[in-house]
Amino acid sequence: MDHRVIFHIDVNSAFLSWEAVHRLRDLGETLDLRTIPSAVGGDMSKRHGVILAKSIPAKRYDVRTGEPIVDALRKCPNLTVVSPNRELYARNSGAFMEILRRYSDVVEQYSIDEAFADMTGTQALFGSPLETAHRLKDEIRDTLGFTVNVGISSNKLLAKMAGEFEKPDKVHTLFPDEIQEKMWPLPVGELFSVGSASEQRLRRLGIQTIGELARADLGTLRAALKKHGEAIWNFANGRDLSLVEAERADNKGYGNSVTLPFDVVQAEEAKRVLLSLAETVGRRLRRDGAWVEVVSVTLRFFDLTHASHQCALGHATNITDEIYQAACRLFDELWDGTPLRLIGIQTAKVTKDGDNRQMSLFDDTDYEKLERLDRTMDSIREKFGAGAVQRASFLQQGKNGS
Repeated sequence: MDHRVIFHIDVNSAFLSWEAVHRLRDLGETLDLRTIPSAVGGDMSKRHGVILAKSIPAKRYDVRTGEPIVDALRKCPNLTVVSPNRELYARNSGAFMEILRRYSDVVEQYSIDEAFADMTGTQALFGSPLETAHRLKDEIRDTLGFTVNVGISSNKLLAKMAGEFEKPDKVHTLFPDEIQEKMWPLPVGELFSVGSASEQRLRRLGIQTIGELARADLGTLRAALKKHGEAIWNFANGRDLSLVEAERADNKGYGNSVTLPFDVVQAEEAKRVLLSLAETVGRRLRRDGAWVEVVSVTLRFFDLTHASHQCALGHATNITDEIYQAACRLFDELWDGTPLRLIGIQTAKVTKDGDNRQMSLFDDTDYEKLERLDRTMDSIREKFGAGAVQRASFLQQGKNGS
């Protein structure tokens, strides 16, 4: 019997909830944005302005995350749209994580508004998992003013699936013996890591529900979806061996990610984002005199499912172009065309002794030239600001008006 107890904690309508609480508590307003058709919207002057988050009443008008604000207003003329406040979101996220760490010393922040906590062995401190989850949920609501859902299971996958059940302000369990009753009847598109492209392929195979995927022939799935087919087959059967990984204080690696204000559906656009992230990561590495030997790419899709892939480099590096090229290879192997909401680059195996590169007869890359380019760009940016110099691909993007 598996005695692990894993919680998945997810803020309900995070950006909108945080804005609503701020206006009620800090600005003295009496109208709760969560009770009216409302949304958090991007800058109208950038990317044509898109919906970043919406209230439940707005959802009834079919207002959708990622759609242009002008389209949302056409559906719901009385929609109240407020601008995003990144500093507010960061403060609330920090306060949210601080409470979670009072309950467990193994907390993995999964995104700005959700986390996993390994609660194994805490029953003597807090009581049963259900009692603890309700206590945690209520403390967040009463202390911080916003609500969360808590999913409970014996692994991360099932805990996350449980957290997606009825919202808001709920606690749900999904242990292995509950899979057949609670998860298998759901549409296959609701399974973690099944994006729209994968869902369409599964439906062409006659697979409509998670249960049908769980009982499908593994060979057929591998033929249609390669390694991803085997992964989601395991997920449909409730199998997940990944651990809750608390961030280590030392040697935690260098990384950066960006939540996109609209769904990215073109590889060229995604790779421009990857280049920007690689530049940020590379600049931080060079500033600290550090090199890395592992690069990974994380993608989060429009439906908030995610996928990640990593590779070991042939040698330690802090060169932007090497990090970028590795990230692009990983991206090409990972992405199936599902609209992207977040793109991230992470690194691992950090070393301070990475300048002893072993040269190869079959590698004619001018690493010294790349290093000089990076140093020059770092120097210009340090003196004149981050926007003082840009790579040609970004300038080309501006010319294209994208």
